[in-house]
Amino acid sequence: LSIRSPDGQRCEVYWGSTPVDSTELLERGQNKLEQLLEDIGGPENITEDNFPEVHIRGDINTPYRCIGGAIYTMQFAGFQKIGFISEPAPGSATLDRL
Repeated sequence: LSIRSPDGQRCEVYWGSTPVDSTELLERGQNKLEQLLEDIGGPENITEDNFPEVHIRGDINTPYRCIGGAIYTMQFAGFQKIGFISEPAPGSATLDRL
C-alpha cells in the first residue's frame, strides 16, 4: 500500500499503483489474506517465515491519520503483521550509513 496526502487534507491510498477507497481497500485486503492462506494450505500452516504481512509506504508529508486509517482497515481485514517502508530524510545520519 502507498499512502499520500497531496493537499494535507485528503488521504490517497494505492494498492500497487491503483487508487482505492476504504471499502475497496478492505475488500482487497480480505481477498489477499484469503489467497495467502489458501496458498499455504490454511491457517494451520502459518509459520514465522510465511506469516501474512502488509507493507505500507507513506511519504514524509502524509498525516498519521491517513496511515492510521490504512492500518486499521488492514487489521480489520485480518492482517496481524503490518510493516512500514520508509525513506530516510536527506542529510539524516541514517542515510549516511547506507
